[in-house]
Amino acid sequence: MIASLRGTVLALGAQTVHLDVQGVGYRVHVTPRHALDLRVGDEAYVITHLVVREDAWTLFGFRDDDELEIFEHLISVSGVGPKSALGVLSQLSPDDVARAVTNEDVAAFKRVSGIGPKSAGLIIVSLKGKIVAPVTRGATPQHPEDAVDGAAPAGLLAPSTRADVVEALVGLGYAEKIAGPAVDDAAATLVDAPDAPDDGRLFDVASLLRAALRILSAPKGRR
Repeated sequence: MIASLRGTVLALGAQTVHLDVQGVGYRVHVTPRHALDLRVGDEAYVITHLVVREDAWTLFGFRDDDELEIFEHLISVSGVGPKSALGVLSQLSPDDVARAVTNEDVAAFKRVSGIGPKSAGLIIVSLKGKIVAPVTRGATPQHPEDAVDGAAPAGLLAPSTRADVVEALVGLGYAEKIAGPAVDDAAATLVDAPDAPDDGRLFDVASLLRAALRILSAPKGRR
């Protein structure tokens, strides 16, 4: 296992660095921001993670243990590969990732190329409780009366549930840009229902899908 490298920077790419370590050259994949911090001819130190596959051994490099820890958490999530995990760290700092997981911020992960709604939801569900934001900015509302602008409280709608319902609607032929808002509207409708959960329980996929389909099938004037 190659845990770290210290050597001279021989060449730089947009997301790679070629390090000469006592005569041995290593090609290391890094984030664009990391690559911009390096200079050809300078000495560099990178903490590394080696991914071994049948067709290749690939090194990924990081500036500190925090980046490495987040990377290793990300690749433990089903469907998130090393390149996607590095893509997340290209857009979000370790603290940003922790905050996004803590706050169930699906949109933060969806901004990353290659991370769709389902993967974003899986990241949050899989890493919830494993990584903690350094600063928690306000409590997540857990009761319908705490909702803002008619939106469903985050504590009642799991990101993975929303992602699954959006994916189901897309599979039924609806465009994602239509399906997403419909799911949000459906969740807000369920919050106002007499039997809405008020103890932090999550909406289930089936009830949310039915509510979204009712909204999508209703005449335009009645939505």
